[in-house]
Amino acid sequence: MDIFKFDKSSELGTVREVDTRKISILVENDNDLKKARVGQLVAVELSGASETWLIAIIEKVIRFVGQQDSKSNNSEENTEEEQETVVNTVKLILVGTLSWDAIEETSVFTRSISQVPGITDMCYVLLGKQLETFMSVLSESGKGTYSLELGRYVIDDDAKAYLDGNKFFQRHAALLGSTGSGKSWTVAAILERAAKLPTANLIVFDLHGEYRKLSYARHLRIPGPEELGTSIDELLYLPYWLLNAEEMQAMFIERSEFSAHNQVMAFQDAVIAGKKETLEKLGKKEVLSAFTLDSPVPFSLEEVIKTLKDMNEEMVQGARGLKQGQFFGQFSRLLTRLNSKLSDKRYGFLFSAPDSEHSYDSMAKMVSKLMDYATKEAQIKIIDFSEVPADILPVIVGLVARIIYQVQFWTDQDKRHPLAIVCDEAHIYLPEKADKNPVERRAIESLEKIAKEGRKYGVSLTIVSQRPSDVSTTILSQCNNVIALRLTNGADRSTVKRLMPESLESLLEVLPIMDVGEALVVGDSVLLPSRIKINKPKEEPLSATIDFWSEWMKKIEKPDFDKSVENMRKQRRK
Repeated sequence: MDIFKFDKSSELGTVREVDTRKISILVENDNDLKKARVGQLVAVELSGASETWLIAIIEKVIRFVGQQDSKSNNSEENTEEEQETVVNTVKLILVGTLSWDAIEETSVFTRSISQVPGITDMCYVLLGKQLETFMSVLSESGKGTYSLELGRYVIDDDAKAYLDGNKFFQRHAALLGSTGSGKSWTVAAILERAAKLPTANLIVFDLHGEYRKLSYARHLRIPGPEELGTSIDELLYLPYWLLNAEEMQAMFIERSEFSAHNQVMAFQDAVIAGKKETLEKLGKKEVLSAFTLDSPVPFSLEEVIKTLKDMNEEMVQGARGLKQGQFFGQFSRLLTRLNSKLSDKRYGFLFSAPDSEHSYDSMAKMVSKLMDYATKEAQIKIIDFSEVPADILPVIVGLVARIIYQVQFWTDQDKRHPLAIVCDEAHIYLPEKADKNPVERRAIESLEKIAKEGRKYGVSLTIVSQRPSDVSTTILSQCNNVIALRLTNGADRSTVKRLMPESLESLLEVLPIMDVGEALVVGDSVLLPSRIKINKPKEEPLSATIDFWSEWMKKIEKPDFDKSVENMRKQRRK
């Protein structure tokens, strides 16, 4: 069976140099060289291998013109002439093997390259009918039970581009692109596809409320100051007792203070005492024998503050009368910080949750909101973090991620259902340089653990960012699938380049010139590293770039700054 039927018009040249993943083609004349375009697909025959072709991408096209001296042998005159020599070279990156499966009677494309071509093997450009043949094989190979249709190939608009849905989420993914390149659009397209699966389970960390209008999703949001005390279904309270020891210290303890070690010790002892009291009252003997400072058990923060205050003001009997206790005055700043946080309504979702959120059973109800996939419109969950103060945003994002991961970890293996976390605007709370900031460090630790170990427990990460150079390299390095949209910043392109196999680095040169909604897709989930035009989602996120000039051309409407100022004061836009 002939996979390809090439004629003279498709010939490019012969192999002249072979490396492990790269080869060079010698092109005889300029007319054949004109057939080569950077990014184009070519087929290289394998001598001695019947109906097997290596597929490659053109990386570079070179026409080298040199001068060669030659002496005339004419006896009457001995002159020297300069003769022009031309060497046409096309450099290729090998990306896979196309062969005929006689048993299945079909063409099969794989990314494996078990054999490299020999010197002088023929190379052909994939154009017209031959390109259609290969792209149809590619589309049919991807169009399986687990396929995720992402868009269409730029080199052939008739061919649909599919990802392997299993491998995309199993191996983590990074979706990277400059502002306005189409990141939110791509996220929405993936969510839209996943929402059609009966038991999909995706949780989106939405920092700016971009996805709050998607009709097929369950919407949750961290309550703002105006909503404190209410128990609306979509509100997601995160009571303070959910914080572990590190998160509490990041919020309340100033490590640079001289008495920081005493503050930590006293605060932890008071918290443990409060949790122990709760478990004893409820008769939770099994939990009581195993609980730790990090166990999510309700306790009274007011009692903790009272204990610290008593220690801070304690006077003890001395030889000459009363004297200051061991910790007298050492907790003053800690108590000030605690009271400041408790009285600030911006932190109300932590400290002013309704009484129902402080019951022993409330955590299971909250987890059900976060991780449920069995009820209507629960397959996609959008968590709106836009009301969370910036100074504690990393702690809160890390807290939610940690709870999701730990609940998944402790779920019986036969009951465990896989889920994916989409981290939008990841550079804000997962920064590369966070060693000196304990607040940012907490979020990174939780997400790094998921990046390294989540796959074993059915937890996947999709990192979305416009500044990949600012995102933790530890987390990005675990992403074996990359969807790179337009990137103009050199540092960002360098970061993405480090995520790519060395042989494919040159493909990234196209990133600054791609159109909006175009992406270079590389990784375990895609058969061929490809430039893909992403499908437009039916429901677009609220992230469209504002057309300044068009808006400025509209008729004058009196602005309502009073309402804007009032919204700022009450921390709500409604």
